[in-house]
Amino acid sequence: MTRLLILALLSAGPALAAEWPTKPGDVPLSSEELDALAGRTLTFFDDGQAKFSAGGSYSYTYASGDAAFGTYSIAEDGSVCIAYRNGFGRCDLYVRSGDRLILIDEKGDRYPVRPE
Repeated sequence: MTRLLILALLSAGPALAAEWPTKPGDVPLSSEELDALAGRTLTFFDDGQAKFSAGGSYSYTYASGDAAFGTYSIAEDGSVCIAYRNGFGRCDLYVRSGDRLILIDEKGDRYPVRPE
């Protein structure tokens, strides 16, 4: 029985991988660019700010001043996954599209990052 469960989980693995809805010209960040997120704060056009700390801590500060805290990690597919303290989690893909850095969420919504 255990073997069947393991086999089912292994065969389901590729089906669980995210299919990111990229557009022509989107280039996912390289592993070096993803590593360079540590210590950076990205500001979005709604004035929200995503802060990636060198130790893996993460915070998102909304324009209202409210904040959500957690940790981040880089997944094998190059997405950035956030585990919030409240138990919520999400993964996003960061891409370059021309001169613009864009966050793509799992629903396919696109959020451009303000230039620094």
